[in-house]
Amino acid sequence: MTGPQIAQVLVSLAVLIGAAHVVGWGAVRLRQPRFVGEILAGVLLGPFVLGRVAPSVGSALLGRSGDPTSLVLEFASWLGLLLLMFVSGAAVRGVLAPEQRRATVWILSLGTAVPFAIALGVGGVLPLDDLQGPRGGEAALLVVIATAAAVTSIPVISRIFFDLKILHTRFASLILGTAMLEDVALFGALAVATALARGDDGGLAVELATHIPVTVAYLVIGLLVAPRLLDRVHDFCGDTLARRVRPAYAMVLLFGYVGVGGLLEVNVVFGSFLAGFGLVGGFGGRHRDRFAGALDSVSRIGFATFIPVYFALVGARLDLGVGFSLPVLLAFLVGSSLLRISFVTAASRLAAISPRDAVDVGIAMNARGGPGIVLATVAFEAGIIAPSLFSALVITAIATSQVAGWWLGRAIRDRGELLGEPVGMGNPGSPKSSSST
Repeated sequence: MTGPQIAQVLVSLAVLIGAAHVVGWGAVRLRQPRFVGEILAGVLLGPFVLGRVAPSVGSALLGRSGDPTSLVLEFASWLGLLLLMFVSGAAVRGVLAPEQRRATVWILSLGTAVPFAIALGVGGVLPLDDLQGPRGGEAALLVVIATAAAVTSIPVISRIFFDLKILHTRFASLILGTAMLEDVALFGALAVATALARGDDGGLAVELATHIPVTVAYLVIGLLVAPRLLDRVHDFCGDTLARRVRPAYAMVLLFGYVGVGGLLEVNVVFGSFLAGFGLVGGFGGRHRDRFAGALDSVSRIGFATFIPVYFALVGARLDLGVGFSLPVLLAFLVGSSLLRISFVTAASRLAAISPRDAVDVGIAMNARGGPGIVLATVAFEAGIIAPSLFSALVITAIATSQVAGWWLGRAIRDRGELLGEPVGMGNPGSPKSSSST
């Protein structure tokens, strides 16, 4: 890279980070989730606003596909996602622990599988021809709609939990553990939809026979085996992992997990989450205090720079003026949200969760966020869905995430507890406040 190219990249990063923090601060002042402001900053700097007002400035700021600015910003965005999930995996306690399994099973079987099946069935009897893309048949379209109705955003809900300082709670572990298993199946369904759109029956068979089992095996090893091996490494190394070395060790572990997962074509979200989970000692988390300083350093750097860049670029990629249809948006947003929240709430009640907490779980699991946007983008680029459905999926992903953050924040302010556990900055056991929140 030349000197001017480096300067352009640094200016772009400075503008994105600065705008994300300013608009994010404004969102917090309005009692909205911070990430909503960060996404809005990206929308303002992206093609939807700046690209229309000053196309040349917008193009210079975000770069063109394949040029150095675009590539570096894309890497910074991915690094922000990895750091967010790494910090979440290290902070969450008791993910998939025995006391969570009953609720997890009920939510997966009733709160996820049933809405997915109903969306498939209802979609099959509705006139959806106008929602089909140029290369997508009815089967692929229905799979995309059903998946979009049942997906939960791990990155967004993790950011909400971090900002609310509840990542350490039983509530957070229930949502994240369930969402992780859920997303394995739903991203498998997306792979099926894209294979159907290509007319590649052989590719579909390979996908079902290899990719999904490999992902499941990676999760099982990351949850059960790897933390025990790392536990022995930490005990054996003892004082070798000096305080100044621990942040570097944490980053090496993160990149190693994600690198192995990438070679196996496993979603990077799972790899980075499991890296943080393994670092602190898995389910027991007995090394959490040992690496507290390292995790605080990683967290501060991440939430100051790369994580806001990730959310800002999510917003910058949106161009919601293309093919927008208000009836399609309202039908999908209202219909899918009612379906998802009602069945997750019912599943939570069957798992002996109180009515008030069951509604909290339902609304949290309805946050579609990044995966909802990724799903819409992949389906649109594959020619499965029309622009009107693409816009509806993207706006639904943002709206449901905003509602989840607002609802949980209000619940904490009003009650000071979730699932019967005290939460909030003043409660015992809360993690130390970070200036990034």
